[in-house]
Amino acid sequence: MSLPYDSRKSLIPSFLYSSSPLPKKTMLFDFDTLTTPRATNANGLPSIPSSSSTKSFVVPAPKEKIEMYSPSFYAACTFGGILSCGLTHTAVTPLDLVKCNMQIDPAKYKNISSGFGVLLKEQGVRGFFRGWAPTLLGYSAQGAGKFGFYEFFKKWYSDIAGPENAAKYKTLIYLAGSASAELIADIALCPMEAVKVRVQTQPGFARGLSDGLPKFVKSEGALGLYKGLVPLWGRQIPYTMMKFASFETIVEMLYKYAIPTPKDQCSKPLQLGVSFAGGYVAGVFCAIVSHPADNLVSFLNNAKGATVGDAVQKLGLWGLCTRGLPLRILMIGTLTGAQWGLYDAFKVFVGLPTSGGGHSAPAVDAAATEPSKV
Repeated sequence: MSLPYDSRKSLIPSFLYSSSPLPKKTMLFDFDTLTTPRATNANGLPSIPSSSSTKSFVVPAPKEKIEMYSPSFYAACTFGGILSCGLTHTAVTPLDLVKCNMQIDPAKYKNISSGFGVLLKEQGVRGFFRGWAPTLLGYSAQGAGKFGFYEFFKKWYSDIAGPENAAKYKTLIYLAGSASAELIADIALCPMEAVKVRVQTQPGFARGLSDGLPKFVKSEGALGLYKGLVPLWGRQIPYTMMKFASFETIVEMLYKYAIPTPKDQCSKPLQLGVSFAGGYVAGVFCAIVSHPADNLVSFLNNAKGATVGDAVQKLGLWGLCTRGLPLRILMIGTLTGAQWGLYDAFKVFVGLPTSGGGHSAPAVDAAATEPSKV
């Protein structure tokens, strides 16, 4: 049930929204000057027509710089995903480094504070960003596939379902679209993730990507870079399904119950704030759902020849589900909120609307496009 208008309005600072739509820019054209020669005065200069004799018409300025669901739209979403995932994952490298070491060596890295203390003592401040290069490259490639293909598959599945079913089963479309996108995106991420974990959890293995990748291939073979692909899918696909479906639902609920005006009448700062808030809450759910597989990925990429059975035997089911979880909730919540904020900020920059707050992508109505039969 919707909240009363006044009670909902009090939840949001009044300066962030307006009660009426923003004025739209227009362009004015003089039709006569485009179709007939201009008259001249006695000096041979063009004369200015009077307003009464001018036939003018108004052409509305385009609302957006990029047409929705065009190749340019998908290219913009892909580039936004690169910025969103690459920059945020690189920024939280210190947290990721401590988390991975807590998963691999809990006796040495007992908690968050002691983990940072051990790293600082043994490796210095520079050690906090060990593995930043494979992180940047791997998650930039993953972000391109994750966001770009999500927008593509969401539209594709909506068209297959038809307008009525697309609106009725929108959550299923979010889930299917995000799972399909992540399946592809992880193929790009997996090699860099393998090198990153080995560099971060085995001191002395390599300084970074440039020497770590050749050493890894020499030790494990090229196919060894994909040894953790199935566990990576097990971590990332549930994570991404939760990330996109819960984000879309949370943002829609915020605009429905907490925001006093329609989304298209809200200011851009407010819309980006909603994107960050929805992303943060979605990130907490993502961390819990995907954490057991995250422990598996760290274990397999750290130990040569290790199997899933070895991981379960050593860590136990409870350890798989809880080891390093508080830190990962903090990291993934912040990470996911920042990703949605950056992604939508880029979309706004290129003239696209922010994500969420409505139904799934408009489906093509075959009946509407079919020629009428007389």
